[in-house]
Amino acid sequence: MRRKTPIPPSPLPQRDGVDPVRVRLPAEGPWATVREYLVERLSGAGAGVVDRMVAAGLVVGADGAAVAPQAAYVPGMYVWFHRELAPEVPVPFPLLVVHRDEHIVVVDKPHFLATTPRGSHVTETALARLRREFGIPELGAAHRLDRLTAGLVLFTVRPHERGAYQTLFRDRRVRKEYEAIAPYDPALALPRTVRSRIVKERGTLTAREVDGEPNAESRVELIERRADLGRYRLVPGTGQTHQLRVHMSALGVPILGDPLYPVVTDPVPAGDFRHPLQLLARELEFTDPVTGDARRFCSERTLTAWSGRPSRASD
Repeated sequence: MRRKTPIPPSPLPQRDGVDPVRVRLPAEGPWATVREYLVERLSGAGAGVVDRMVAAGLVVGADGAAVAPQAAYVPGMYVWFHRELAPEVPVPFPLLVVHRDEHIVVVDKPHFLATTPRGSHVTETALARLRREFGIPELGAAHRLDRLTAGLVLFTVRPHERGAYQTLFRDRRVRKEYEAIAPYDPALALPRTVRSRIVKERGTLTAREVDGEPNAESRVELIERRADLGRYRLVPGTGQTHQLRVHMSALGVPILGDPLYPVVTDPVPAGDFRHPLQLLARELEFTDPVTGDARRFCSERTLTAWSGRPSRASD
């Protein structure tokens, strides 16, 4: 069996808590120079962006030396660079640290803050904030929470232990409990377990339910009723994209503040934080794969739509 060539360490440091971009040149291709390949690969960056980066010596090889404009294309070669970042609107809410030790950091993420750099959200992410705050460049995410969802996220301190924690989430050995605020429907019989098949095509904003073998399971319970709203406990048995939001919408009680379900609404302008999605990752519970300890973490956040509502017993 042919042994994989190890990936060289990055010759560039992080910038504002964000890793440099690493690109590996394909084994085959028509490109004569590294620059030609990068111009094609990064065509979405805009005209002249790659040329300016190469000319300024901002694209480097594994040895840290700048890649010259006419550097020959070498199959399998790695190059690194920092992408040009557009200004981001700061998310004006605190990232609360629930637990920190030599292995993991658990935080209580606010609404609107992405977990890891993705798309237009790069420096304004939980991962970048934590790296800057703690000075731990090796910090990584064990799983991901939607940008619009608040609540608990687990990060790992040591890169060689990250796989063990990620495997917990992949193999569904973490009990996750969410809380949501949604309309109260007296005709909806609860508690219940919802099972369906959910698919989400690449490039589409929303996921949808289709016929076929179920791949998504959610336990839905009514905790409390206040006037026309209910506070719900949601326990996912699986981890499909937008699963809880899809299932609540399908039950006729879509989560308050949801811009995608049951219908897609106009995009919210950057900097508009007035109407957060009323969904909170309330609890994480698991057996630590490194220490063997039983772990249970709870969010102390309160969903804003629940504040100030008079209590009323369910009919």
